[in-house]
Amino acid sequence: MTSEKITSAAAGTWELGDLTVNRMGFGAMRLTGSAAFDLGAPSDRDRSIGVLRRAVDEFGVNHIDTAAFYFSSLRSANELINRALAPYPDGLVIATKVGPGRDPSGTWLWARPDQLRGQVEENLRQLGRDHLDLVNFRAKNGSGPIAEHFGALAELRDAGLVRHLGVSNVTPQQLAEARAVAPVVCVQNRYGVGAGSEDDAFLRACGEQGIAFVPFFAIAGEGREAGATAGDREEVLAVARAHDATPAQIRLAWTLQRGPHVLAIPGTGNPDHLAQNVAAGALRLSPQERELLASLLQDAE
Repeated sequence: MTSEKITSAAAGTWELGDLTVNRMGFGAMRLTGSAAFDLGAPSDRDRSIGVLRRAVDEFGVNHIDTAAFYFSSLRSANELINRALAPYPDGLVIATKVGPGRDPSGTWLWARPDQLRGQVEENLRQLGRDHLDLVNFRAKNGSGPIAEHFGALAELRDAGLVRHLGVSNVTPQQLAEARAVAPVVCVQNRYGVGAGSEDDAFLRACGEQGIAFVPFFAIAGEGREAGATAGDREEVLAVARAHDATPAQIRLAWTLQRGPHVLAIPGTGNPDHLAQNVAAGALRLSPQERELLASLLQDAE
């Protein structure tokens, strides 16, 4: 398929609270290095800045996902965004995440509720903003209740530092806990071709509640941070051949077509991959193709 003159608007739009975004967005994680959290191989600064500017100026991306803990030995995703895009154009929505953190050596930590304000303020400083459009609280794998953490973020929203709140890496029970504290505009969870049937049910439940579902690793699948799609199933390859598209584009298109509330945030530091990702928003799979790929969903064990 061709990527000529296709912009992120081709995927349609969704409302994050009172903010309208194109459903095809951009994830900033890979801007800092070849792998997600690689502290040894920083990216090319000028190339990363160029990708960001091209995403917004040429392809109309108006939803960027980032985090203060996206950094490599020499690069910070937030500061790259600031350098590339400030002063920020009207309508650009920047979403960030708090909960996890890293010290300068790269060692991971998880914030207590009373430490979340510091994480929010660090995102504000790095991005050069006086408020954040959207903050997702990312829960730790296997964690319990999140109401206290989410309540701390709700206080920051009431104070004007945050406009909207979301959750990431959560269970349906944790989403319900958060919604009992404050409005939730999005859920950001792992999802893509071959996901579990319980994950698929959660995606559909978010749509029924009017909550955006923002999958991460939608392209990588089991490759996760490495970004690998090697070994793609024949079903994915067959659909890709039928559309003269890449397997990554098929994965993105299928995920977007799981519901009008699904937003894509594929990340890349490669200008060519950026164009391919955006073009996937215009790809329309047939009902038979969607059903074929849906058959790859795994029953939860």
